[in-house]
Amino acid sequence: MTTLGKVHMKMARRFVLALLLAAVLPAQAVEVPVGDFFKDPEFTSVSLSPTGEYITVSMPQADRTVLAAFRVSDMKLVAKFDYGEKKHIDRVRWVNDERFFLYVTEKLGRFDARVGTADVYASNVDGSKRADIPNGGFYGIVDLTWDDPRTILVARSIDSAFLSKLDVYTGEVRTVASAPLRAGTFLVDHEGKVRYAIGQEEDLDSVTLRRNGDSWTTIHSSEMGGAVQRPVAFAADNRRVVFEVSDKGEPARLVMIDPEANTETPLASNDNVESLAYLFSSDERDLLAVAYMDGTPGYTFVNKDHVESKTYAGLINAFPDHAVGFSGISRDGRFVLFRAFSDVDPGSYYMFDRQTGQAKFLLAAMDWIKPEQMSPMDPISFVARDGTELHGYLTLPRNSAGKNLPLILHPHGGPHGPRDMWGFNAEVQFLANRGYAVLQVNFRGSGGYGNAFERLGYRNWGTTMINDMTDAVDYVVRKGIADKNRVCTYGASYGGYAALQSVVREPEKYRCTIGYVGVYSLPLMFKDGDIPEDETGVNFLNRVMPETLAEQQAQSPAFNVDKIRVPVMLVQGAKDRRVPISQYNLLRERLEQAGRPPEVTVVEDKEGHGFYDYQNQVDLYTKMEAFLDKHIGATSPSTSP
Repeated sequence: MTTLGKVHMKMARRFVLALLLAAVLPAQAVEVPVGDFFKDPEFTSVSLSPTGEYITVSMPQADRTVLAAFRVSDMKLVAKFDYGEKKHIDRVRWVNDERFFLYVTEKLGRFDARVGTADVYASNVDGSKRADIPNGGFYGIVDLTWDDPRTILVARSIDSAFLSKLDVYTGEVRTVASAPLRAGTFLVDHEGKVRYAIGQEEDLDSVTLRRNGDSWTTIHSSEMGGAVQRPVAFAADNRRVVFEVSDKGEPARLVMIDPEANTETPLASNDNVESLAYLFSSDERDLLAVAYMDGTPGYTFVNKDHVESKTYAGLINAFPDHAVGFSGISRDGRFVLFRAFSDVDPGSYYMFDRQTGQAKFLLAAMDWIKPEQMSPMDPISFVARDGTELHGYLTLPRNSAGKNLPLILHPHGGPHGPRDMWGFNAEVQFLANRGYAVLQVNFRGSGGYGNAFERLGYRNWGTTMINDMTDAVDYVVRKGIADKNRVCTYGASYGGYAALQSVVREPEKYRCTIGYVGVYSLPLMFKDGDIPEDETGVNFLNRVMPETLAEQQAQSPAFNVDKIRVPVMLVQGAKDRRVPISQYNLLRERLEQAGRPPEVTVVEDKEGHGFYDYQNQVDLYTKMEAFLDKHIGATSPSTSP
């Protein structure tokens, strides 16, 4: 059997039973217990040591995420790391064959961005020689300097950007360069020389600098959400540079620039979306491929002849019904760590040995999830009312006829930066399992489609962005997939805002709405929460929010409760720092004053921006299911003709 055939067969055996069951069981949906969707996965990330001998695995456990180090050959536990309540080890960076950094973050709510603590912790893989790296949480790794296993290059911004050498054993830091940027990082060549700096000015404008001796030359500057000229990596010759380039905010193309010859060679591009990730050779000198998410995940290979490119391409082809993400390759190129996943499969990790041609199964994220019981997520595209092409996803209940279904509009959070993507989504699968079609749309303002598309959402949180969601619903209704009289909207964070603002703007279109840790007053965003606590957050709000108080109020559900005529469910964590409970309180009070109090409220005293506790999640989604069933479920009265 061929090398990649062995990989394929290993995956195939996992699904033989599922396929057999699908053939003999009646074609009816199986109601999966609500708790199965919201159990913590067995792991959230896996990292490979430079030799390929060890892996580290981040494992959620109730109120924390611990780290376990395993020897790959026999999956023996070598060491375990636990930094206490609300502390999450979510990122590991190996710095040499025996030592790695543990990035310990704090996260109070499920939807919170993880906030770095003041320290990063270093340790040998066996747990020995542990050390605190003072102020490590503020460092970004620039280069691992493989030729010098004791030190790495790190960037930190304190009024300006600094590049330093950090001793990974003692924590000693020595500054080697600085750049006139408010915040930024650096690009070094293969000899460790500082060549570029990339960052932001006070007003969040983007700047790219090139080093000339001891001075810097500005080669690019643009406003937030504008053009892009960003260096990514040096070619093997140490002269040419891979750049991301966007002239007018369109999705950036990847080019090779030769500064000496003043030439630009195209490498890869996608008309619809930005790149997601890059695949480099094991020695980090050659760019091999670019990952895109245009509907479903895929790769564009820019160096097809490289021997490692052929391995990557073969592994991708070995999983035709899955996407493959590559998490690491050993320095000698022998071992490749990868994850195979899909819209119905949370995914599993494998180690591929290029020398033996065999793949070893390592871990499954949620092995209790049965793919044959889940619902496919299909990419969709449509044209908004103003002619803008929009993209999203539609998930239909498994074994449904796909006609006249109850529909949940499910806007994502953010809104700027995040986007909906293809893959396993517990909330979406839960709703689909309960008989609902689920609609996700990457409305203007979403990330991933170029800066110009994202900028279209600035100052339009409650207007054109909501229109995009309305147009998506109308598209699905016109196709006969959704029953126009059984549509609700549900979202969290900005998605919670959008869920309420949608029923403000379209009071006749929806039958109910659910806001989960949502923003309901735009003026309050300038006063409460963690965003306005620093200058960067204030500058961001000033850039993306409606300019006047009157406009902010006009785009706020809490100031338009007279237009909310459908049943409302509100969910809030009392310790939420991103969207504090003052947002929930204001909307609830105004709804009560208008004589239309929320039909269902869920407030958990110990939760933050999204619920962590397993039982709290089970209780929440059980109540959500009952609320939706009452208003648009299969047994609810329909006003359809």
